[in-house]
Amino acid sequence: RDRPPVLIPRRRPAAAGRARGFMSTPTVSRLTSDEVILMRNELFNKEKERQLSLYPRIEKIEVKYTGKSHPGTVFVMNKALSTPYNCAMHLSEWHCKKSVLALVDGEVWDMYKPLTKSCEIQFLTFKDEDPEEVNKAYWRSCAMIMACVLKRAFKDEYSVNLIKSPEVPVISGAFCYDVILDNRLNDWTPTNDNFRSLTRDATKLIHKDLPFETLHVEAKVAHEMFQHNRYKMEMIERKASQNAEGIVTLHRFGDFVDVSEGPHIPRTSFCFQYEITAAHNLQTKQSELIRRFQGVSLPVHLKAYHIVWDKLLERSKRLVSFSGEVQLTKYKDML
Repeated sequence: RDRPPVLIPRRRPAAAGRARGFMSTPTVSRLTSDEVILMRNELFNKEKERQLSLYPRIEKIEVKYTGKSHPGTVFVMNKALSTPYNCAMHLSEWHCKKSVLALVDGEVWDMYKPLTKSCEIQFLTFKDEDPEEVNKAYWRSCAMIMACVLKRAFKDEYSVNLIKSPEVPVISGAFCYDVILDNRLNDWTPTNDNFRSLTRDATKLIHKDLPFETLHVEAKVAHEMFQHNRYKMEMIERKASQNAEGIVTLHRFGDFVDVSEGPHIPRTSFCFQYEITAAHNLQTKQSELIRRFQGVSLPVHLKAYHIVWDKLLERSKRLVSFSGEVQLTKYKDML
């Protein structure tokens, strides 16, 4: 009842049901969206358990904290079980709430990614002098939330193929995710009501406070998970070819799994102001119509007043296009 009606050009009689606020017609699929989600989660959990079984005995590691406060503090943690977040818990509530990423022996690390050896650690926040990695992780996570929403918005009435989330800097004004919708929707232009409906779905995910999990898998495991999406299959091949072990990085929040190098923010609740604002048709050489959905968000640590937020919303509607390297900026510079 809280969803406004969404109109899609009708070239044929519409089905009696609605798909999450979108008028729809039936489509044939070997597996339903829910079945694909269930299959991916079962494989994710199975692989996660298999990897944990490789450490039958709990081994201890020493983690030295090198941050400004409590320098030289050493934590005795559990190998392959303890995470940077567990280390933050031993420091203070501030570190738990403000830490977005960790630096583990100088490598950017997810807060919920298990530590595998003795190491040095420090934590990164949005208000650091150089927040580049934190900003990228936030934009990346916002895009993954949008991908989850888009995948489910049409249920099984129309196909939605997720392609990728382009790595764009915060200064671009919008995070984005490229998708291919059912070709029956080629003439459909999303309305403001559509975007409000999608934003509500994203807000529900944010309020669930879901953690982002990381899992490194062999390409064959990733192939099995994403066998129904040829674009993800191609991405898996590319990523596996970039390292000698043929390993692919997956991330999951809730029951949504995606191919993503990461790192990501710790939890969906780190997002505060969040809105899906635009969809642009991209000019490509292939026959399928690629759409770039875009949105804008600010983390709970950096809130904006209405006037500033309205400006950010308008800016986020412009097509994000980029080439080469673009200088990243702080969130305050974007404001």
